[in-house]
Amino acid sequence: MTAAVANDDFDWDDDETLRRARRDADQSVTTDSVRAFIRQIGKVALLNAEQEVELARRIEAGLYAAEKLDSDVELSDQARRDLRWIVRDGERAKNHLLEANLRLVVSLAKRYTGRGMAFLDLIQEGNLGLIRAVEKFDYTKGFKFSTYATWWIRQAITRAMADQARTIRIPVHMVEVINKLGRIQRELLQDLGRAPSPDELAKEMDITPEKVLEIQQYAREPVSLNQTIGDESDSQLGDFIEDTDAVVAFDEISFTLLRDELSSVLATLSEREAGVVRLRFGLTDGQPRTLDEIGQVYGVTRERIRQIESKTMSKLRHPSRSQVLRDYLP
Repeated sequence: MTAAVANDDFDWDDDETLRRARRDADQSVTTDSVRAFIRQIGKVALLNAEQEVELARRIEAGLYAAEKLDSDVELSDQARRDLRWIVRDGERAKNHLLEANLRLVVSLAKRYTGRGMAFLDLIQEGNLGLIRAVEKFDYTKGFKFSTYATWWIRQAITRAMADQARTIRIPVHMVEVINKLGRIQRELLQDLGRAPSPDELAKEMDITPEKVLEIQQYAREPVSLNQTIGDESDSQLGDFIEDTDAVVAFDEISFTLLRDELSSVLATLSEREAGVVRLRFGLTDGQPRTLDEIGQVYGVTRERIRQIESKTMSKLRHPSRSQVLRDYLP
């Protein structure tokens, strides 16, 4: 690399070096920003199903109160004060439900890195999807909010990526079909509480599952690695493809989130069960222990530890626990 210093400014001769230097600087800033964001959202406790329903009820009450304030002109002053309080409480509940699920946005956003959008931008788009999920969530159907919100978050992220990196034109005759598919997807999501399968979509649209996949493919255009990125066109999309040998921001964040979720899951076990798991898999110090070694710690036989481990792993496989960790694992 050659560089001349003049008037305290650097004159870069190597465009490739300049591009990589800017990329490294951007990645450093992104890592620091995301770490700060993760520290902030990590302070908000996760919600159980009952808490989600309670928040959703308060949100619904707030929306009803707002509508009442707008439509009823004959309300007394006291009634208006009461309704305004309910509206504010609904907003507080909405913010709480949003903040408690921001970690879900991060865990999903990290799956789309290296495809042309900065990690923080992916998170921001995912947050918009989360807001939409909160607005559309129907707690009376009995679905877990995170399962429902996952579809909206992914849709927001992938739509933003398509808008930014579109390289081929969708045929005009396909636009209406794509819009219809999107509408049916949303309707089934509301009814099922999860993303519908191609077979379920095909049945509703009276087409084959293969045709559903073909329609969906139109929204997944290829992007050239030589495509320029940024207003000054000084970077290429290939510059943002992951270096598998490097420790990057979203890997560190994923590990942090997984560790937090593991702690919350282990907290649902007995002290001995959690201790056996931590020792068996080296969760505390990175050194997995044998059954004999764990038996010595607890003063019981190897067979007894094996029984505790088997029982505990069965508990961890239960959907109420395993679902929490699924988004963080390959």
